[in-house]
Amino acid sequence: MVSLRALESLVAVADHGSITRAAEALHSSQPAVSQQLAALERETRTQLFHREGRGVRLTPAGRAALSDARRALDAAAAAVRSARVVGEGASGSLRLACAQSLTVAFLAPVIQRWLHSDSAVMFTLRESTSMDVLLQVLDDDEVDVTFVAAPTSVPDRFTVTPVAEEEVVLTTTLDHRLAQQPAVRLDQLDGVPIVHFAPENGLVSWLDYSLAEAGVRPDPVMRTAVTASAPQLAATGIGVAITPISAVGDGFPGAVRSFSPRWFRQLVAITPAAPDPLAARFIGELRARGVRVPTEIRQQLATDLTTEDDLTHPDGT
Repeated sequence: MVSLRALESLVAVADHGSITRAAEALHSSQPAVSQQLAALERETRTQLFHREGRGVRLTPAGRAALSDARRALDAAAAAVRSARVVGEGASGSLRLACAQSLTVAFLAPVIQRWLHSDSAVMFTLRESTSMDVLLQVLDDDEVDVTFVAAPTSVPDRFTVTPVAEEEVVLTTTLDHRLAQQPAVRLDQLDGVPIVHFAPENGLVSWLDYSLAEAGVRPDPVMRTAVTASAPQLAATGIGVAITPISAVGDGFPGAVRSFSPRWFRQLVAITPAAPDPLAARFIGELRARGVRVPTEIRQQLATDLTTEDDLTHPDGT
């Protein structure tokens, strides 16, 4: 197999017309360059140079090899540059997966900023409401990082990195009796009609567990598999909904209320191993930014109900 050093010697001799000057350009010795040229001639089984008193001249075979040698060296340099910028977290591709409700409020603002300032980064995104699916695509090497609410357990082969905390809220109509107070206690939902989640949405088991732990039994009047649909359905008066704040979008027509004590879930990034530099950089920016909450929604949330020690952190997808 021809070495890159031999091709460098070929190009340098062609450019400088002398083995001595080629050796100087390569910061090498004249015997070392001569050895590389001899090895190249053995590999090609033909003479590549005419050695003359005033220097070296390429044979037709040497001229034929020269253009391909330059391309090979350019390709090798490009490979090094590509690996370096990806290794430094400056370029590359990011294959992301996330819980369905996190796309717009959590990932999209950072993706948008990167696409405007880092055109060398290519994104793909996969969404799901199933924790099993989100971990499986990671295990199958279909994505580089998955963003979800912290699960109760993660296989040891994965690395989990905390990213942000997200409030869990109640949504309902503007004239609902629970909307007339600044915050809602969980026990006030006992027997209340609720827009619940379908079995394929991972939020259903989290919500059932959380309500059961609080001794609360609301009345599910309908179910949806789409997380962001629950607040919209609640705003029509079908029933109240309990959702992460990321599921409540701009221009929401209903009321949004905090719970008392305020209820938060932790969002995490899950990677097959320690995040590579590009993924780590993306995760770091998400940590700095947090979950985007529209101003009109933020103004409806309670601000002084609890101290940090009172916050609850149930699991959820």
